[in-house]
Amino acid sequence: MDAKCSQLLPSVCTILADPGHPVADDTCLEKLLDWFKALASAGPSVLVLKENPCLIELILAVLKQGEPDPILLSFILRLTGIFAASESSFQYLQQQEVVFGAFGEAGPLGSPLWEDMTIRSGWVQGAYTMLRHYSAFQFLCNSGALDMIFTLQEDPSLFIAAAANRLLARLLIFSVESEPSRLLSSKDCDWPACARMMVARVEEALTSRSSSRIKHSLKLLMTLFEHSQDAWTEILWSRLAETVEALLMEDSVHVGPWFVDLFLSMARSPAFSSHECSLWKLVALALKNISLAHVGPLAHGLLKLEACLQVRNAFLSEKDHFPPLLADASSAETRLFSTGLLCQTMAHLKEIQELSCFPVEFPHQPLICSVVTILQFCAGQAVSSSSFGATLGHLLIGSFRVQRAALSLLGALSRWAGKPQHAGVSYTLPFLFLQITQGCGHTRCNNIYYSASFQIFKKALQGTLKWLRSALRPSVSLADVQQRQKFLRDTLRVLRKHLCSPSWEVRDSSLEFLSLAMKHLRGLDWFWQELLSSEVPRLLEDLLGDPESYVRASAVRTWGLGVPLLAPTLPPMSRLLSNSLCLLVPQLCVGGVRLLEILSSDAEGFPRRAAIGVFLDWLKEGHPEASASPAEFVSRALQAVDGDLDWEVKMAALDLVGVFIGQTFGQLEQSSTSAGSSLANLADVLRLFGQMKMLGFLFRALQDCDRPVAVKACEVLLALKSSVCKHRSKSSPSGDASGLKKVPTESSSSPLSSLPAGEAAEKDCQDPERLRQILEFTNLEGLRRALDVSSDHLERSPQSLLQDLLAAAGDAEENRVDCY
Repeated sequence: MDAKCSQLLPSVCTILADPGHPVADDTCLEKLLDWFKALASAGPSVLVLKENPCLIELILAVLKQGEPDPILLSFILRLTGIFAASESSFQYLQQQEVVFGAFGEAGPLGSPLWEDMTIRSGWVQGAYTMLRHYSAFQFLCNSGALDMIFTLQEDPSLFIAAAANRLLARLLIFSVESEPSRLLSSKDCDWPACARMMVARVEEALTSRSSSRIKHSLKLLMTLFEHSQDAWTEILWSRLAETVEALLMEDSVHVGPWFVDLFLSMARSPAFSSHECSLWKLVALALKNISLAHVGPLAHGLLKLEACLQVRNAFLSEKDHFPPLLADASSAETRLFSTGLLCQTMAHLKEIQELSCFPVEFPHQPLICSVVTILQFCAGQAVSSSSFGATLGHLLIGSFRVQRAALSLLGALSRWAGKPQHAGVSYTLPFLFLQITQGCGHTRCNNIYYSASFQIFKKALQGTLKWLRSALRPSVSLADVQQRQKFLRDTLRVLRKHLCSPSWEVRDSSLEFLSLAMKHLRGLDWFWQELLSSEVPRLLEDLLGDPESYVRASAVRTWGLGVPLLAPTLPPMSRLLSNSLCLLVPQLCVGGVRLLEILSSDAEGFPRRAAIGVFLDWLKEGHPEASASPAEFVSRALQAVDGDLDWEVKMAALDLVGVFIGQTFGQLEQSSTSAGSSLANLADVLRLFGQMKMLGFLFRALQDCDRPVAVKACEVLLALKSSVCKHRSKSSPSGDASGLKKVPTESSSSPLSSLPAGEAAEKDCQDPERLRQILEFTNLEGLRRALDVSSDHLERSPQSLLQDLLAAAGDAEENRVDCY
């Protein structure tokens, strides 16, 4: 603790201990706890207590108050737990009778104060924090607190009940590990006394036929197995397995969700990794006995297990473990007539499709057929002569929730595309997606209906893209490729309709779909042939001037993926730009000129961000627009950005500069082996940077009012400085320090004062030697450290916190003046 805080702390403790100064803001108390946690973890916490006796005085004063503020008492209990977590501090606090007064019978545990939920919460949290050593364990066992902790399992507050479970689990772990030399067995006499008592309480609760008590015991076991994965937990389970099995066979006890959580918690533990473990027998029993609503989460969790892959695969290979859930009509009706259960099942199946390795043969063909049927019911396209089908159709038609879940699952099932077993099914999918997209995405009077319809539209587009991407797989047959070409042709026809939608969200989502398709299918010639022969490129250019800025930004990103393929297909009138702009950018084709115009003149930030982002991608990827003359390309982009007020545009421009600098020095490194290189030495590189006015842009950004921009500019300059020094040390190890009188050294107190500005900056940046000197000897490292410190670092300091508490107490005193 620094000296200033040590001076302020006694006054703060005096105010907190005074009942006349109630705590108005418990946020300050939480910040105080965070500070004390940091102090306790930084060094011996007992020294903090001895050097600041006011802390002990504060704790004792609040504990002795007859009716303390519940918030303040909760704070004191948690504070005591923080310091008592160290055994030396615990012993010191015991000498002062603090531990007994806080967590023993003399404290709130045995008084009317216990009725307050805030105090119970502080007590449990403080005890849990304190339980880090054997002395604290002994105290809690001997103080009679165990009965109360078990009672807290059923506290009305879920937070307190969960904290009590964590505390009980830690107590049981401490008890078992208190005698590590003893080889534990399932016999009662071989367990430590406290552990025997706690396990007996759990066993008694599991056989009580009280759903509430059973639930809390199962939650305790789940918490225990999550916190301890030692071998003794398997021995404990062997004692309880028969009792749990009996519970699973009873229909009268409804605790299915807690069985699911418990079994999945255990399955992740190495202690139960053996296939012969009784856990897996009970899991199989649970899959057959618990309700359908809980079978799905349990099966889903088992399929996702990775910690014990071999055991999981062996278990799943035995088909008897999984009951035939839809074996009869009554079971099917029960499952399908619950749309919530149906959606949950489809969500689980979607996640399972994303597993890298699947343990069993997946029935993808009937599943695809089932999902298609569900979607047809939702769209009113399924015809059924049975009463069951008619009832199901009435339930599902127009169900947006089911439709969204089915579309997500159908998109995930694209991983099975190309399988000969369901070629006929996959041929129907494109038309199904097209029918959905044609019927969605248009403005409705009902906002709720429109929102749901739009979400289905987006899901259909995502699914369309996934099935289109299946054409990239080498195993796909020629017939499948031809089918997908027709699918794409029809999709572009529907997409043209949506690009002209009156809803900007539909236009924006359609552009997003188009950009993703262009990115993922760029290697397919037939994709580009279909795209370029459609009306989409013309519509795309029109959307560059869309009234909605979000749409213009999406159009810019999509345009950037297609240039120069899209630009030559446009009619001549669409290429007419201002003559002055065309003269400025002779190296850019029409696509680049169009984006440069947006970057320099669009009134909204989103399109400008998108345009500079496209330029950055072009430079990174060696796009023809950038590779012809990178320096000219970057220079024009910086001229368009210079003076932009949007900080994200400036950040992307700085990224552009950073990439260009890296590429330029990479070219310089290769200049010795490349006969045609135009960059022969460091002076040429720095001269090029000066001609581009790039360093002036960096120096101005370094003093930008937006701190992230200044930080990024400093990072780019540091990278440039490193490259300059590295190259110079290779070419001239001795260095040259002549002519540096006006250049500040690294010890300059104000790094910004050493930077060139105004006309001097432009002149300095034109001179390679002067520029090299500025880069090498300016204290950029110090500036970077200064920028790393946030502007509110003083306000967030412990000293400021203590001062705020004192000031608040002073204001309260002033406000107490009698107005009469």
